[in-house]
Amino acid sequence: MTAEAYTHRPVDQPAGVAAAFTEAMAHLASGVAVVTARQPDGAPCGLLISSVCSYSVAPPSVLIAVAEQARSYFALVGSTGFGVHLLNRSDTDLAGVFAGRGDDKFRHLRWSWDGPVPRIAGVGGYLRCAPSAVFHHGDHAIMVGEVLHCQVEAGEPLVYFGRRLGWSLAMADDQDRAANSAPVNSAPVIPSRDPAGGPGETRPPHGSPRAR
Repeated sequence: MTAEAYTHRPVDQPAGVAAAFTEAMAHLASGVAVVTARQPDGAPCGLLISSVCSYSVAPPSVLIAVAEQARSYFALVGSTGFGVHLLNRSDTDLAGVFAGRGDDKFRHLRWSWDGPVPRIAGVGGYLRCAPSAVFHHGDHAIMVGEVLHCQVEAGEPLVYFGRRLGWSLAMADDQDRAANSAPVNSAPVIPSRDPAGGPGETRPPHGSPRAR
């Protein structure tokens, strides 16, 4: 793994920016992923992240950000390989497992070793990555991984928005039906589901949902 040179240049932050920034990011819808690696003692570890994106196509690479306080932090930063598992909406329970602080998150999962990477079965997408660069900034490490293997399964992605998982993407045909049946000048709606399996509800597309 090559660690690129990087210098963090702190700047003076005006009062209130951190809180406003956190609220602004809650309005950014994103997918979520479970990132896995092997610990020094040989056991698998992993955590749920929303800071994951495509970094480049040549070579195929992804970028992830891992908080320093995460228990998997040192295993990931020092790894020779890590797995990025892209989650479907049907993987909401799996997301809850890796968002928690359980000691054995893999105990009831179907998984296997893919070289040095713990691979979880049945998820929406899987990328096995080799770390190519690590940058430390603030309280996170930014990792770039070159993709060595990639597999994608059909399914609706799990969406994180407004500090809540379980949002559903409105498909094109659903939007057309809603537009044809909605009163004039009314805004389209995005259906959502309580992550615990509660009844569905609708909210304006630009509104910030409130957790229940």
